Amino acid sequence: MSTWLNATRRARELDALASGRVDVLVVGGGVTGCGVALDAASRGLSVALVEKDDLAFGTSRWSSKMVHGGLRYLATGDFAVAMESARERGVLMTRTAPHLVRALPMIVPHSADVTARDGLLVEAGHRTADVLRLVARTPRAVLPRPRRIGVAETTRLLPGVRREGLRGASLNWDGHLEDDARLVVAIARTAAGLGASVLTRVRYEDGVLTDLLTGRSLVPQAKTVVNATGAWADQITPGTKLRPSKGVHVVLSAASLGGPTAGMTVPVPGEPNRYVFALPHPDGIVHVGLTDDPLDGPLPEVPRAEEHEITFLLETLSRGLERPLDRSDVLGSFAGVRPLIAGEQGRTADLSRRHSVVLENGLLTVLGGKLTTYRKMAQDAVDLLTAVPCRTRDLPLVGAPTGPSGRLGRRYGCEAAEVAALAAGRPELLRPIVDGVPVLGVELLWGLKAEGALDAADLLERRTRLSLVDAWAEAAAPAVEALVQDGYAQA
Repeated sequence: MSTWLNATRRARELDALASGRVDVLVVGGGVTGCGVALDAASRGLSVALVEKDDLAFGTSRWSSKMVHGGLRYLATGDFAVAMESARERGVLMTRTAPHLVRALPMIVPHSADVTARDGLLVEAGHRTADVLRLVARTPRAVLPRPRRIGVAETTRLLPGVRREGLRGASLNWDGHLEDDARLVVAIARTAAGLGASVLTRVRYEDGVLTDLLTGRSLVPQAKTVVNATGAWADQITPGTKLRPSKGVHVVLSAASLGGPTAGMTVPVPGEPNRYVFALPHPDGIVHVGLTDDPLDGPLPEVPRAEEHEITFLLETLSRGLERPLDRSDVLGSFAGVRPLIAGEQGRTADLSRRHSVVLENGLLTVLGGKLTTYRKMAQDAVDLLTAVPCRTRDLPLVGAPTGPSGRLGRRYGCEAAEVAALAAGRPELLRPIVDGVPVLGVELLWGLKAEGALDAADLLERRTRLSLVDAWAEAAAPAVEALVQDGYAQA
């Protein structure tokens, strides 16, 4: 079956759902819901996934774009989560999504405010994390050995690092996502290729589905409903105990940090096991994060970064830079909600990232967890529904294993040539949609034809991530709107 998602397929499969029955109805189109849909479909169950907005609309697109191997959880003593993270990172990097997850060197500079003892503790953590890599059977060729580097290599990898008092750095390697939303779309399309219906703009409420594009309602016939709505799980499963937290990032130009080729980590003063990091992206930008604070009251659909949160990130990162940052360096910002499980006290930054799966009266609720471990969360959920063994550990996502060099190769893997072919007779589609932005016209058309985008916002905010840089989104919006109309005519 085709993996393509588009408006035509959506209408057809919504009609089929109205008159048929499925084994599993998944509510929520983030990484958890799409992971459950893929796992269930791969075991032969009939599956429909519904999402009231778009794929990766909520928490999944606001991550740090990292596939962590568990180093942070070692520091808090949560060895089970650390080991699970290392295993799942290895699965993504070597089997399921090597086209979307690549090794990134991560550097902790040994600056004047990092004592010799602190440096030794960092290196001990890196060595322990490397043991997890070994146990997880991730090859050294995929994630190189951690090591101590000198001043010259530190400044080569981090040209903007503060020189005063610099004694070198600790370097280790971790998994870096091309884009979190792209991962979610790849999972959803892989599920669709195995027969799952993936339906966006469809709301689930009290057992009724409503097509938000037409207003049509239907009552689905499903053996099991899976609540995979993350931080909003209590809207479907009353009594769910969550303690959501908010994480904020800012986006900078890579030039403002001298063009780094490694991630930079700076300790937060006075707070053990808390850091701010700067992660370079091939598009010439850097993602800087992360805040982690409790989020009380009603959850916003799209959280916003507050000025004091942006200031905290800039000031903390500036402690490690030769040139301090200011507000004018910020190109954009984003914030997300983490669905942490309640029941523990202390900082939300210290809460466990373990997940929980509960099946009761035909409603299966998946709680907690993290992007890196989405596949294991889905496996644990579907294990409660069937005795058929899980297949997803060795099931490549669309685009895997890898693609040619260049922008299309790193974003679409082995589908790059198929994406480029959309420019046949229209060579302008192989150029940036407007001057000054990195996205090509064929990427937008592919989003409409194959990736389930239904409007310009889907393209700007989740298929291309142009919205992460305010100036890019503003410049590209008119051209994207025009291409949406043209693209629908051709889909």
